[in-house]
Amino acid sequence: MAGNIIIIALVVANQNLHTPMYFFLGNLSCLETCYTSTILPRMLASLRTGDRTISFGGCITQFYIFGSLLATECLFLSVMSYDRYLAICKPLHYAALMNGRFCLQLTACSWVSGFLAPLPTMLLMSQFTFCGPNEVDHFFCDLSPVIKLACSDTHMLDVTAFILCSIFTLPPFLLTLASYVCIISTILRIPSTTGRQKAFSTCSSHLIVVTIFYGTLVIVYLLSDSEALRDLNKVFSVFYGVLTPLVNPLIYSLRNKEVKEALRKTVIRCFCLLQEIQYF
Repeated sequence: MAGNIIIIALVVANQNLHTPMYFFLGNLSCLETCYTSTILPRMLASLRTGDRTISFGGCITQFYIFGSLLATECLFLSVMSYDRYLAICKPLHYAALMNGRFCLQLTACSWVSGFLAPLPTMLLMSQFTFCGPNEVDHFFCDLSPVIKLACSDTHMLDVTAFILCSIFTLPPFLLTLASYVCIISTILRIPSTTGRQKAFSTCSSHLIVVTIFYGTLVIVYLLSDSEALRDLNKVFSVFYGVLTPLVNPLIYSLRNKEVKEALRKTVIRCFCLLQEIQYF
């Protein structure tokens, strides 16, 4: 979470980072800070106090916020891959295509679509009758564990959730994959061996994180809920709920020269300011 907050502050404060790539990275960091905050504080409080109860309203709210942010991240990752595709494969047209207005439109569409995505599922879920034992077999209110507690017929919800999950995971993943295939084919034509190695190092790390993120989502939300997968789903949830927000700042931002330079200047500026305050 600290890494994401640092990136948000750097992107806002540093003029050199006011570019489409860092604009999207700032939004991604803000998004991941929000959805980590949706799960971790409640989970840590439960571990500390031993009180693991949550109201029905609180459970539905947690599910909606987390689902919305998750859907938004799926869209954002595909938008960011498209941005890199334009920058690497069509550099002469990049400034014209990825202008400020288009960046805002992509960002607004991602946020709005993400927050509309879980609404049908949440509305159907809120109409269910739940009966004991009222124990969610998970560390947060996810879709499948909550559905298992319902006494009502959940067929309509199952179909709706499957359709929505398919729409918000498979097309963005395929777009992301296609973008990186085009990027890699362009990189292969770079004459410099050092340049190819550096570009491959960056793209491969991006692709690994994206594959883990989308792959675990597909396993948890689209594959059949068998007994063998039930316990594994908790592990996979850690990947997209905790691990991905943890490594994304390192993979996407903190390894970049521009971000390192901006961080160095900010630290020096803060140090000088503290020295001035002590002097006065």
